[in-house]
Amino acid sequence: MDTIKITQAMFPQFNVYSTPLLILVIQGLILMVLLLKRYFEKKNTSDAILAVLLLIVSYTQTCYTIGFMGWYDTFRNTKINYFLIPTGTAIAPLIYLYVKSITKSNFNFLRKHWWHFAIPITLVLYRLTIYTYDYSQSGFQETQNGVLKIDLDEAIIQPILNVVDFSVMLLYLAFTIQLYIHYKQKIKQYFSNVFKLELNWIRNFLIVFTFLFLYSSIQSVVGSFIIDLGYNERWWLNLAMAICAIYIGVKGYFTDTTKLNKLDFSFSPKQISIPEHTKEAKKEISEIAIEAIAALMEREKPYLNPDLNLSELAKQANLTRGQLSEIVNSGFNMNFNDFVNSYRVNAFKSMLKEGKHEQLSLLGVAFECGFNSKATFNRVFKKLTSFSPTQYLQSQSN
Repeated sequence: MDTIKITQAMFPQFNVYSTPLLILVIQGLILMVLLLKRYFEKKNTSDAILAVLLLIVSYTQTCYTIGFMGWYDTFRNTKINYFLIPTGTAIAPLIYLYVKSITKSNFNFLRKHWWHFAIPITLVLYRLTIYTYDYSQSGFQETQNGVLKIDLDEAIIQPILNVVDFSVMLLYLAFTIQLYIHYKQKIKQYFSNVFKLELNWIRNFLIVFTFLFLYSSIQSVVGSFIIDLGYNERWWLNLAMAICAIYIGVKGYFTDTTKLNKLDFSFSPKQISIPEHTKEAKKEISEIAIEAIAALMEREKPYLNPDLNLSELAKQANLTRGQLSEIVNSGFNMNFNDFVNSYRVNAFKSMLKEGKHEQLSLLGVAFECGFNSKATFNRVFKKLTSFSPTQYLQSQSN
């Protein structure tokens, strides 16, 4: 009895390995609760998906945290190995669905979306099955792993699961990155000022999970083929996952992504409805349309509105969104974003010539011209002129 008491006193151990993970896991769970609370209040599906994502990451880290705290050394017959399921098969579709919930208008989680989780659900049922069988065998209470866990799961299934986990994560990351790139291009075709803050969040979200995927893959290769990695060597990946989970939770909670999935892209750019008489007639009408849009931009200066979008400009031009998009793309050889910003840049140059920068800062002049952020202004100006605003001003002074 005394021996048992001394052994049990080994848990919990607060050390350099367990303490940072414990703190980060608790923070991750708090952020999960906050996201769920906001979901029940505002019914944003993206909050629920991100909360589940944090829950799964926190669960994995909890298993490692109590290990570093001495649980498994103290209680040698703990059956945790039955419930350490490769989480990549669940995290991967959650990453995809989270980005889709942000970028798709009025996204709702439907019954068909459960098919994304067929593999992790099957794995849970499989582990419960072998646990039930092993539990029924004599001597199971005195050991950590039963006969099926050793002879079936670890010997045959686990190596297959490692390959499946890698493949699923790789495929879903590729699909999600493609989804993000496509959405970003659509925004440039529709809005004059890109939602840079929200798009940067999606980009950083994907970078974080790509980094963790690469880190985990390299660690698996090193541990399997080069050198055996112990529990302490694998601590760094768990620390990285815990830190990334906090970043994702905080940024996901404080970044307003609801404006993105409310955008309406329900149109297809198409040719202007014009007579089919001759190629010359088509060309003449196209040139008239291009000149009319250029005249509208010069006369009405709609680009001064920082929230100008394709629909608003199409109304002013008495065109459909598809017609205007075709004119901008084919006639001016630009997407809508670059088209409008080119006028803003020219307006900025004109104001510099008038000496407006002597009363206002360069950023103040940029805001007067329709830009809505310093970052967007600097990026667009550099893209269209090959100069920074300051360099351009100096070149004009010389």
